[in-house]
Amino acid sequence: MIVVVVSNAPPRLRGRLAAWLVEVRAGVYVGDYSAKTREMIWDQVLTGLDQGDAVMVWKAPTDQGYDFRTAGTNRRVPVDFDGLKLVSFRPEKPR
Repeated sequence: MIVVVVSNAPPRLRGRLAAWLVEVRAGVYVGDYSAKTREMIWDQVLTGLDQGDAVMVWKAPTDQGYDFRTAGTNRRVPVDFDGLKLVSFRPEKPR
């Protein structure tokens, strides 16, 4: 299973994702494809993201049972913690 979540994505990317995946909520896409197709979808995300941000999550043979990757600017940053992939938060920018 693959889950892709995009924020501030241009309409052409959202349309491209909707061609391969089901949009279950605004910006949340779900599908079940091979690793090769998953990589092709991620390449489409990277190509079309512009100023937005994205995360892709998929089932994987890890201790957690899944893996994920991110693109774009977001306060959430993946970090490896002793073999586990966790999420750290960047500090907020001063106003």
